[in-house]
Amino acid sequence: MNTQHCAHGSHAHGHHELPAPAPDATGPAAVQGGSGVIHTCPMHPEIRQAGPGNCPKCGMALEPEMPSLQDEENPELVDFSRRFWWTLPLSVLTLLLAMSADVYTVFDPPVRVWIEFLLATPVVLWAGQPFFARFIASIRDRSPNMWTLIGSGVGAAYAYSVTALLAPQLFPPALMHHGTVGVYFEAAAVIVSLTLLGQLLELRARSRTSSAMRALMGLAPSHAHRVGADDIDHDIPLTHVHPGDRLRVRPGEKIPVDGLVLEGESAVDESMLTGESIPVDKTTDDSVVGGTLNGRGSLLIRAERVGRATLLAQIVQLVAQAQRTRAPMQRLADRVSMYFVLAVFAAAVATLVVWGIVGPDPSWQYGIVNALAVLIIACPCALGLATPMSIMVATGRAAQSGILFRNAEAIERLRDIDTLVVDKTGTLTEGRPQLRDAIPVSGFSVEQILSWSASVETHSEHPLARAVVNAAAERGLAIPAATDFESITGGGAQGTVAGGKVWIGSAAWMKARGVDIEPLAAEAAKRAADGATIVHVARDGRIAGLLTLADRIKDTTPEALETLRQLGIRIVMASGDSAATAASIARELAIEDVRAPVLPQDKVRLIEELQSQGRRVAMAGDGVNDAPALARADVGIAMGTGTDVAMSSAPVTLVKGDLRAIARAHALSRATVHNMRQNLGFALIYNALGVPVAAGVLYPAFGLLLSPMLAALAMTMSSVSVVANALRLRSA
Repeated sequence: MNTQHCAHGSHAHGHHELPAPAPDATGPAAVQGGSGVIHTCPMHPEIRQAGPGNCPKCGMALEPEMPSLQDEENPELVDFSRRFWWTLPLSVLTLLLAMSADVYTVFDPPVRVWIEFLLATPVVLWAGQPFFARFIASIRDRSPNMWTLIGSGVGAAYAYSVTALLAPQLFPPALMHHGTVGVYFEAAAVIVSLTLLGQLLELRARSRTSSAMRALMGLAPSHAHRVGADDIDHDIPLTHVHPGDRLRVRPGEKIPVDGLVLEGESAVDESMLTGESIPVDKTTDDSVVGGTLNGRGSLLIRAERVGRATLLAQIVQLVAQAQRTRAPMQRLADRVSMYFVLAVFAAAVATLVVWGIVGPDPSWQYGIVNALAVLIIACPCALGLATPMSIMVATGRAAQSGILFRNAEAIERLRDIDTLVVDKTGTLTEGRPQLRDAIPVSGFSVEQILSWSASVETHSEHPLARAVVNAAAERGLAIPAATDFESITGGGAQGTVAGGKVWIGSAAWMKARGVDIEPLAAEAAKRAADGATIVHVARDGRIAGLLTLADRIKDTTPEALETLRQLGIRIVMASGDSAATAASIARELAIEDVRAPVLPQDKVRLIEELQSQGRRVAMAGDGVNDAPALARADVGIAMGTGTDVAMSSAPVTLVKGDLRAIARAHALSRATVHNMRQNLGFALIYNALGVPVAAGVLYPAFGLLLSPMLAALAMTMSSVSVVANALRLRSA
């Protein structure tokens, strides 16, 4: 084929492999199965270990980095449920015994206190044992966290009460009531039960954040039909499929692995993977993706990528990686958390001292109760969960719509984008040339020149040659066998078709061979100005016609650009193609700012120029030449139909390569950031209001105090409300 063909450019399309996540602290688990499953902390993703355990920073139970396909019960959830339900009756009885005025007519005060001790001790020491273990770890690791507050509060209430029971002589007479020192066994027991309840609700809610991941993992079938050498189908587990195996996909079945269609025709539903509801036609030599749903036709495919190499498996890994990254908004909360816990201790001590010195009698009992309430209500659990829960839900929801975020920062930054720089080939357009026109001269027909051209081009692998052959096939034209095929570098191709010599090539090559192309010169110039690639066709030394080929605009591109403009996003096209070709596409899409032709380094300079103007720039592209610009942009967006290099350079990948997904990603970004701000705002306001109330600032004016039990209930509900609010993103 001629060199003019190459001017149109080409990309690697069809089946591709997403780049594997980097093996960093937040990458997906390298080991799965058994005790070697990599676990990580939902609040501190840098904490990773093989097997379950507790986070040394916050004390939370570690979770598997990759969720299991089976919705297995969380062992911590099972353990906490057992502790909660077995001791809840004891906590209720302790509370009733302490709060009932009639109890004094039934039991003497010393007997009542001993009964409370016997009821509360199993609750505090057995049901609360996990909390005390985390409390001790937080002290040992010098990492104050929520368990530091809970452990110290419950421990102080229980230790004070035991001391008052066993050695009442150590306390001043002013603290004696009905012959005993006031105790807080009911507060310690109820706080443990309420904290367990909160953990149960939180664990159940957090498990729902992995539902999107499990839905993706569940797309792949468990078995495949392998076609043996005897052409008989054999059912085998999916894990036994190897590259090169021939697999039968029957109507209505899921495609087991990534592969290439060998025989058959069908329409494949890729909506669960890409978000696109329209089935995609598949025939011989087309790529198929594991996990997608076959339509009514039967397909014979050759397995190409299996196991972790499949697109579905890599999508799951990328989603898992994104879920474990930290949003910039969370970094402030992380820095504040430790100092916040220390400040709470200071507030609790101040509450104890102030109430003990200036409070009404019994002042020190008031001081102890209010100090405990301060410790409990100020638990920073809601603050720590505020953004991780939002990120986990959002990345799973995005993956179900064909949008892959590589990290949480991309989600947060995408909402601020006001300029989108787009590559042309493979981004705005299909990325592969298609026949636009076939123009014959007098004495020849469209069918003749296209049939002859296809006969010769059948022997070529050039993208333009494929476009000519496909066009002839779509029109149902006969493609006779060509002989004496020869490809001339820098010129074109030739062969003998039906007894005549057919030449296909550029104008210069035709002129060099003595072919008069003047009859088509005006048509060629007109179409070249419109951005088309011109191919001349001659038979037996006489010009027969010309073919015009161009990269067709994707059907979804106009709608996508219009939606982005409505969002206030400025569109800039940067293309390596000729100025005429780029201008033609820009006119059709109403893009006013066009830069062409540009080299990869020019695209980077364009990004920097826009950024210097104060613009927040996203770059969308799919080729190797787009990689530097994708990396330089505030947010790089790679087309999933493009090259691995482009996708490894971009924090956002559109699986389907559909620009409409940018608008969906932008909307999800805005919803996620709004959700995170709601969570952080709620957590901060809750603590800002809760601590003073627990300390008793409302008592002088209104006589209101907050008991440690109510503080524990409020703390529990704050954490659950944060998780519940994050789960709303599943319908974003």
